[in-house]
Amino acid sequence: MRKRFIAGATCPQCQQQDTLALWRENDVDVVACVTCGHQMREADKQAQKQVRPQETVIGIFRPK
Repeated sequence: MRKRFIAGATCPQCQQQDTLALWRENDVDVVACVTCGHQMREADKQAQKQVRPQETVIGIFRPK
């Protein structure tokens, strides 16, 4: 799992700049602040189209 920092980004919780790291877990983008630990997750746009309005995606299972 390779993490990349997002240059110039500001954490929505602690307001620190250049502290957000981005990586993918099970086809879900994860952004986390290395200072306060705040995390945000977003599924692929293709997966979001298949989600019903009252539900959220926490991961996509892909058997190997």
